Amino acid sequence: MPELDAEDQKLVTLARSARARTQAAEGAALRDTDGRTYAASTVDQPSFKLTALQAAVAAAVSSGAEGIEAAVVVSGDALLNGASLQAVRDIAEDAPVYLADPSGKVLS
Repeated sequence: MPELDAEDQKLVTLARSARARTQAAEGAALRDTDGRTYAASTVDQPSFKLTALQAAVAAAVSSGAEGIEAAVVVSGDALLNGASLQAVRDIAEDAPVYLADPSGKVLS
């Protein structure tokens, strides 16, 4: 289990809060290359569905973010959704993406 620095630990807190606020399956948060943070939860609507990380990436991109420094997904699942990871990789090939459980414990 990786040790997170203080800035990445803040992302865990934001992702947990986003998940709890909406009681969603997942919460996610990311930090762009300008230091701004974005948090989102799973979107499950009849007309469209987004993972929490896809929603956070969409918020970042629509706000003008040009890169991603790091991202966190909080989920009860033990594996990160491939579409979530690809949403980050479309913008930042090397940005770390951490998976944490609902208690905030980083799994990978």
